Amino acid sequence: GNILVNAFAAGIARTDAIFYSKASGVGLPVVYLGSKTGRDGIHGASMASAVFNDDSHAKRPTVQVGDPFSEKLLLEACLELMASGAVVAIQDMGAAGLTSSAVEMGAKGDLGIELDLDQVPCRETGMTAYEMMLSESQERMLMVLRPEKRDEAEAIFRKWDLDFAVVGRTTDDLRFRVLHQGKVEADLPIKELGDQAPQYDRPYVLRNGPAPIGETIPEPKDYGEALMRILGSPDMSSRRFVWEQYDHLIQGNTVEKPGGDAAVIRVEGTAKGLAFSLDVTPRYCAADPFEGGKQAVAECWRNLTAVGAEPLAVTDNLNFGNPERPEVMGELVGAIRGIGEACRALAFPIVSGNVSLYNETNGVAIPPTPAIGGVGLLDDVTAYATPAFKGNGEAILLAGAPAALGTHLGQSIYLREILGREDGPPP
Repeated sequence: GNILVNAFAAGIARTDAIFYSKASGVGLPVVYLGSKTGRDGIHGASMASAVFNDDSHAKRPTVQVGDPFSEKLLLEACLELMASGAVVAIQDMGAAGLTSSAVEMGAKGDLGIELDLDQVPCRETGMTAYEMMLSESQERMLMVLRPEKRDEAEAIFRKWDLDFAVVGRTTDDLRFRVLHQGKVEADLPIKELGDQAPQYDRPYVLRNGPAPIGETIPEPKDYGEALMRILGSPDMSSRRFVWEQYDHLIQGNTVEKPGGDAAVIRVEGTAKGLAFSLDVTPRYCAADPFEGGKQAVAECWRNLTAVGAEPLAVTDNLNFGNPERPEVMGELVGAIRGIGEACRALAFPIVSGNVSLYNETNGVAIPPTPAIGGVGLLDDVTAYATPAFKGNGEAILLAGAPAALGTHLGQSIYLREILGREDGPPP
């Protein structure tokens, strides 16, 4: 099967000091920053869009090799560089490496980009233009530089023991030109590679959700035994063995530790706090992608409000199988529609996102898994709430839907784990 790992990263920036990837200005230097380019990660992006089979172990060399220490050096160097006023535009080299970063920066700014690959810092000899352009070696950035700041910018990166190399320039001809060893290896229209690239309009088949459960669901014969089986199921068991392996107290600003409804982090130097939650229930989405998408947003919202935060915004990570199959494309369309409806109803805007498709092995796709990451704000971080009861004799309130709706058991853990059934609509 395919293993999904969704990581949610968030940072704090001054609203008057946000840097963008849109290039501007003709004839400005395009600068390579960070670690050297190697052959790791070549075709990493295309591998992420390929189904797997029994021979897929051969694709392991396409996995990027990260170095957290170098990443920290690059982070600090970039922050210092940004404070210097040298940056016109900047972008990380992610999927497709130097190709995507250069094309996206130029296309957004209605400019061409010319690259000279002879200037690219390489850690391996004999790399071809093809390899350099598609390498996904980590800890690398691409920048458009103010020419008068070149010496100052280069000194910053040399101080942090990182590469700094002028590898190209911006042009006014809307062409993406790649030079290597005196030859023109590529000369393509940049807009058609970037923000005017062709879009797929794939056929899809929407399916109706399962019918409601008509009969009365029997009670468990032994409530204690049923409870222990539910708590021991993969969906409900403790995740402590995962999160205790990571340092969740770094920087000393963690307020609500793992195990609660949402993580809460103190915003250093203020009384405020930020809450974070990442949610989805794949079995709901498999039963009804539209309702499952809505539920993922609603669950994220509930988890943020449960710690006392005001939900602010969402990022979505859409994990699905092969969209070339109409039924899988239908799952994607249904989930997106459900997510959109829930976000509009809750005034919970989507500000970023990610897509991971072709998650299949030997023709078997993952359940539709549109993970929803949400951020909430606490004006007073000391007022956060925790799930634990605080003392004896306190009243317990159940807030929410009318009592008649509290009997829903479609797609429930109880139905699956105790009765061995997976039917009915999700809530």
